[in-house]
Amino acid sequence: MSESRQQQPLVLVSNRGPVTFDTDGSIQRGTGGLVTALSGLATYREVTWVANAMGRGDAEQARKHDGKAFRVQSPVGGDYDVRLVVSDEEAYESFYSIISNPMLWFIQHNLWDLSNAPDIRRHEVDAYEYGYKLVNEDLARAVVEEIDGVDEPVVMIHDYHLYLLPQMIRERRPDVFLHHFVHIPWSQSDAWRVLPSKMREEIYRGILANDIIGFHTRSYRRNFLQCCEDLLGLEVDHAQGVVRIDDREVWVRAYPLPIDAASTRTVSRRVRVRQFEDELLRRRRDFMILRVDRADLSKNVLRGFSAFDLFLEQHPEFSERVTFVAQLMPSRTDVPEYREYLERIEALVAVVNHRHGTPDWMPIQLKLRDDLEEAMASYRHYDAHIVNAMFDGMNLVAKEGPIVNERNGVSILSENTGAHEELGEFALTVNPFDVQELADMIHRALTMSNEERRRRADGLREIVLARNPGDWIDDQLADIRRKASGAAAHDD
Repeated sequence: MSESRQQQPLVLVSNRGPVTFDTDGSIQRGTGGLVTALSGLATYREVTWVANAMGRGDAEQARKHDGKAFRVQSPVGGDYDVRLVVSDEEAYESFYSIISNPMLWFIQHNLWDLSNAPDIRRHEVDAYEYGYKLVNEDLARAVVEEIDGVDEPVVMIHDYHLYLLPQMIRERRPDVFLHHFVHIPWSQSDAWRVLPSKMREEIYRGILANDIIGFHTRSYRRNFLQCCEDLLGLEVDHAQGVVRIDDREVWVRAYPLPIDAASTRTVSRRVRVRQFEDELLRRRRDFMILRVDRADLSKNVLRGFSAFDLFLEQHPEFSERVTFVAQLMPSRTDVPEYREYLERIEALVAVVNHRHGTPDWMPIQLKLRDDLEEAMASYRHYDAHIVNAMFDGMNLVAKEGPIVNERNGVSILSENTGAHEELGEFALTVNPFDVQELADMIHRALTMSNEERRRRADGLREIVLARNPGDWIDDQLADIRRKASGAAAHDD
């Protein structure tokens, strides 16, 4: 990378920005794991963050600043130049609630029940043409304005909402360096055949306009490379991670996302966490099982509760001795499938509690709220931590629990989470669809020797603490420098 390219401010682009505004002008930290992952970047480079306006407060701030970038300070620290882009409300609804979620999210997490859904009709095609495309175009215009007059600009794009954006930018600024990180899984070729061929090709050609495409794991990287071969007939070098298209080479890399361990541990020591902890210990039985998740279909919550039900049935000696604490954040309740899923979760919990409970013992404690400090209190004291997602990009919860836990708690981890590629050696691995296996692993975790628990917990902590978000950013910036300088690809 030339010296000028290294010194230029980075432009980040994502659906959600680092902060959101209320209509009274007050500011809150943006939600979601992506915001957490990217917030540290501002400590490394000057950053202009381009994002969609999330509500009326954001839209008012955008209008107040004439649609231009403006300086904000996040409530949790960090200064950013933020540019909030206001799209037509109906277009944004189609972009987000029809194409991004559920269409792309379901494809990439293998969630479609293909015998029943999806049915792609004019409604979905129009949502893509006049929603997904339009919002990507709105963001593209904003990015091009931000890099106007900048020599050798660098733009870092994030996630599945913006697959068309790179090509839109590239057409206007052929000299731009484009890097795209996908935070969710990349499914295998056949999953993508759900999309109409025209739509599918536009999405692939959109993301392939990048110089570098990043994923959390080598497995997703392999899937993407295979898709480029199978679906577009492109020349692919699997060993080097290169796709050749239109006389360009696109690098495809794996950058596993670490957590900020120091920050996580700082939160776990807050006074309010101690208050939750006191209440938890007062009610605690001999054993505690924990899950902390969004109530997303991909998280596989129902099978987790079914396995616990089976465990209690097969091991009655644990009756009244174990509590399953489940803290679930309701997610995407505007999408019918998610509303129905939440209802099914509550119904199953009621059945399990009725079947096994006693007058003074409720086997499952279901908490439908997003409270980080309450979750931290639970992290400290679990004996078994369940992450049994069907498919998951990374799953940072799987990394947070082990570095906060004080009981050498055992991690029960789905083989289909991105985190498993790093943590699998020291976790109890489960097939997320095998309910009996999960029940067996619950029993194994709760009966494991202290020596084995300690060995596994120490292994998990060592892996999680080995890298931090700064390393994640540095790895990507190093590859940007290497590719921009004309270096050859290498097998990562």
